[in-house]
Amino acid sequence: QSAVASSASTGSAPALFNAARFMCAGQPADGSKLFVAGLAWATDDHSLKEAFQCFGEVVEARVITDRETGRSRGFGFVSFASGEDAKSAAENMDLQELAGRNVRVNFANERPSGGG
Repeated sequence: QSAVASSASTGSAPALFNAARFMCAGQPADGSKLFVAGLAWATDDHSLKEAFQCFGEVVEARVITDRETGRSRGFGFVSFASGEDAKSAAENMDLQELAGRNVRVNFANERPSGGG
């Protein structure tokens, strides 16, 4: 519970909530886009792509940043040319260490429509 209180006091709880919105238990129709959480603050698009390209052709790797500060929000997306490559990457990279942090990898979910 203290970790939750600590997160709330540092302002990272909303970021964690927003990141969680992108998680999905299943796969999108094409199954080629992954959500990666728990990224080190120093991770950029290039290093994210490098970490995943051994699993197949990476079409895009993007670390999500704060619009105002430009600082990483600690999560990003990796899109593969093939759903099979994405599946292999998700299975092999989930809970692995990347730049000193254990990352969570799952299939990305499309943004929910409607809002909340």
